[in-house]
Amino acid sequence: MARKIIAANWKMNLNLAEGQELIQGLIEVEPKVDSKDIELVIGVPFTHLFSAATQTKESAFQIAAQDCSLHQSGAFTGEISLDMIKSTGAEYVILGHSERRTYWNESDEDVNSKLKSVLEFGLKPIVCVGETLDLRKSNQQNEKVSDQLTKALAGLTASDLKSLVIAYEPVWAIGTGEVASPEQAQEMHLFIRDFLKNCFNSDLADQTPILYGGSLKPSNADDLFAKNDVDGGLIGGASLKVEDFSKLIESRINNL
Repeated sequence: MARKIIAANWKMNLNLAEGQELIQGLIEVEPKVDSKDIELVIGVPFTHLFSAATQTKESAFQIAAQDCSLHQSGAFTGEISLDMIKSTGAEYVILGHSERRTYWNESDEDVNSKLKSVLEFGLKPIVCVGETLDLRKSNQQNEKVSDQLTKALAGLTASDLKSLVIAYEPVWAIGTGEVASPEQAQEMHLFIRDFLKNCFNSDLADQTPILYGGSLKPSNADDLFAKNDVDGGLIGGASLKVEDFSKLIESRINNL
């Protein structure tokens, strides 16, 4: 059975003091969770990584970087390498988020290269996939996600991918207030699981967490988490408030 994960993605929000205040608030209301049943992850801007990893060291929370460089070192001003990320104490890296693909033209091949490096550094990847509204309207969502996964996972084996996490984020539901119905989410999550089964094996398919990311909030969490193949969430706006994020954690625990 896939492990359950609730992951925050702060995106480009909160300065250092605000981030520390939010994490402290989460720690103070942190539920007593069994790490074998659920993992709690907070994806923070690069400037927060060391502080957040230090602050959460004795808690149930793990820290994720929101991206990483294609390069390991050298004359790449402004880039952040995986060695730098790992040295902060972060344990996860988010890859291929739709905003990276849209605004920075990140390709599936870039995601593949980064994914291989993340695995080499012993970090855990959260690989994002998902379709635009035009593709959903033309019923091409499966083809798009299959193509993204085929390219992102190219050259890797089931053994390589034991720490893989996939986040399905319908691009049309990110920051729009729109949300895929529980049935739409379940359909795509099952499609992704079947893809892993067909391309790798049943063990990997069964053990890979598949998260939903797209305007997930306390008001719709129970219905989504009740679906068999929705293992958790990659949460944007609702992760910026202690009350909302805590309710999402509680909802995932209640629907284990």
